[in-house]
Amino acid sequence: MNIGIVGLGLIGGSLAIDLRASGHTILGVSRRQETCQQAVARGIVDAASIDLATMAAADVVFLCTPLGAIHATVQQLLPLLPSTTVVTDVGSAKTEIVRSIAPQWPNFVGGHPMAGTAESGLDAALSGLFIDRPYVLTPIDSTPEAAVKLVTDIVAQLRCRIYRCTPEDHDRAVAWISHLPVMVSAGLIAACMEEPNPVVLELAQRLASSGFRDTSRVGGGNPELGVMMATYNQQALVQSLYAYRDQVDRLILQIEQGEWEALAQYLDRTQQSRTQYL
Repeated sequence: MNIGIVGLGLIGGSLAIDLRASGHTILGVSRRQETCQQAVARGIVDAASIDLATMAAADVVFLCTPLGAIHATVQQLLPLLPSTTVVTDVGSAKTEIVRSIAPQWPNFVGGHPMAGTAESGLDAALSGLFIDRPYVLTPIDSTPEAAVKLVTDIVAQLRCRIYRCTPEDHDRAVAWISHLPVMVSAGLIAACMEEPNPVVLELAQRLASSGFRDTSRVGGGNPELGVMMATYNQQALVQSLYAYRDQVDRLILQIEQGEWEALAQYLDRTQQSRTQYL
């Protein structure tokens, strides 16, 4: 099968590696000619170009651009495709993307592979990135079942765990476990930087170890990605931030009033609940 991938970064490149290894012909598109040349030279794709018209030969097209570039890419891409082409994306927010593309292209299946690393770009692409990782598909009532099955069959070859839900349920779920942690982590870093005593601030920076590293990791990531999460999942993210603020207020009250038994019970519940997410 001819599979097109628009955007040869970490996700697009990793998809290309594994799907080509499964026997598919991979056609890539990147904004930079140098990236196209590297992808071909390294055997990541069979052919690559900066011209979206390359996708006309694909049976399925994966949109692997940043969230903020999907709309503009779709407007340029759709007039070039046969009506039978199935289009899917890898964006981390689904509701607005699906609402925008589905009316223009019935054979669109929203998708979100929940995998990645701290690195970016084609150089970060690697085989096996999606093994045993969640891959969410978000078809709607008007999505042809044949299109959903085709995308499902393809991504199953990545040896991922496939889930199917509505775009709205997806966005509420990832707000809790992906988008909220980015904002909370960023807030932690910002709060630490507000320490007014430079001696204490420097000492804290020198003493920071695994606890701070683990809780601050996602807040120290790509700022553009964080802004895109907030932009495209605004409502669900704001709701989760309000709920988190309520929990922080509760903790402040317990600690201020010395309610140590209540705090112990609170931490016992969170300790037990954490295993349900891992």
